[in-house]
Amino acid sequence: MQTKERLHGVDKAIAMWFYDACIPINASNSPYFQIAVDKIADIGHGYKAPNYHALRVNLLKDAKTDVSLLIDSFRSNWIESGCTIMSDGWRDIRQRHLINFLVYCEKGISFLKSVDASNITNNSVNLCNLFAEIVEMVGSNNVVQIVTDNAANYKRAGELLCEKYPSMTWSPCAAHCVNLIMKDVSELENVKSLITLASRVTVFIYNHKWPLHWLRQRPGWTEIIRPGGTRFGTSFIALKSLVDHKEDLQVMVISSEFKKMLKVGNVYECKSIVMKEEFWNNCLITVKVMTPLLRLLRMCDTDEKPSMGYVYDGVCRARKGIEALFKGKESSYKPYTDILDRHWENMLSTSIHRAAYCLNPTFQCDIDRTCNKENRVIHGVNDMAEKFFSPIEVLDISRDLGKFRDAQGTFGRTMAVVSRKVTQLAEWWRLFGGEFPLLQKLAIRVLSQTASSSGCERNWTVFERIHTKRRNRLEHQRLNDLVFVHYNLRLQNR
Repeated sequence: MQTKERLHGVDKAIAMWFYDACIPINASNSPYFQIAVDKIADIGHGYKAPNYHALRVNLLKDAKTDVSLLIDSFRSNWIESGCTIMSDGWRDIRQRHLINFLVYCEKGISFLKSVDASNITNNSVNLCNLFAEIVEMVGSNNVVQIVTDNAANYKRAGELLCEKYPSMTWSPCAAHCVNLIMKDVSELENVKSLITLASRVTVFIYNHKWPLHWLRQRPGWTEIIRPGGTRFGTSFIALKSLVDHKEDLQVMVISSEFKKMLKVGNVYECKSIVMKEEFWNNCLITVKVMTPLLRLLRMCDTDEKPSMGYVYDGVCRARKGIEALFKGKESSYKPYTDILDRHWENMLSTSIHRAAYCLNPTFQCDIDRTCNKENRVIHGVNDMAEKFFSPIEVLDISRDLGKFRDAQGTFGRTMAVVSRKVTQLAEWWRLFGGEFPLLQKLAIRVLSQTASSSGCERNWTVFERIHTKRRNRLEHQRLNDLVFVHYNLRLQNR
């Protein structure tokens, strides 16, 4: 038992260390913080903390070994369900082109390494060789697909890699593809002008104290979302946010207090926009057009569960929703569907996307509907089956696929039907696909994958924060080890 004064002295010493070293306060939420404090308390008086050299060399090496053992525990899942290699490139503050590599499986994501590829990024052959090194690290028989940037050199490198490893497939990042669809939509003349008008209203409000203060006094007020510079989806989220605040904005501009703003520049333009019903109607239509795609983007951009089984259906539903919104009037919906179709055919309609849709029990009874033009989804299953199985086994899979589609055998049991939409896709196949082992194995390997490389993007800030601290003074290999340890610990403790 210690006095309050001594306890306060210890707390203050820890706080002073945080403040002096500019350590973020939320670092105290790390599960390893209290563990470290307990270890120090257990060892007793006289303990000396590790010095600078020990932290950057010996202890870092030991931590990497421990984390590597943790990652190795995932390998059994890589073998059983397959895995996805996620790759994405970025430039640091020194303009080096760095490529992050992660491995996705049902158990979680593992960070492998970050490579300085400044001298090879424009050469698809060298990129292919780099990817091949990562494939060998993971095990070529374990890799179902590699997800990379959508650039032409990455696409060509992915094709070369699939030629080298026929059991693999290459896919573009679905989140990036959806973002590109939104970019093209935002550049349509009518949408572009609408976003510009909405931006002027938002800028006016946040550039002047009185309107912002007045609005914040409104009951239930939430801040208007402002578009991000590189995420085109935020433009449409911002439109939705503005539509939600329509009543508050209109009440503000017609209030007697608003007269004090009449001498401010752009006030009449802002009032005119807010009071124009045509503006709000167009905003509402645009929001309704983009809502299915925003929903698809959120689904692709998460690591919480495998998303591959939902991409094809998500794009299909988005297209149908656009046609229904404009009541089948082709001249109205065609500018949007043309953009959607172009990206869909080029990027989001690969064999693995179609196979995942076909094998998803959620859509078991929908396989023969309008999305299945010319049996494309069935061909997708056959294409993926040919990568893993012999021709005779592929014939068995084709036969069993018909039983799955028609809900025969164990696929038609009451429990199987009831749990289609509530059970994780791969787990559903483990529970009810045992009567058809080859089709079960194919479905588990396909439906256990992710559709995007968003996890790589979330690693950029980690790498940048560690790298830009000059006092770390680590060469690239030790810096890579530090990111490896830091990022994998964060992944396991989410």
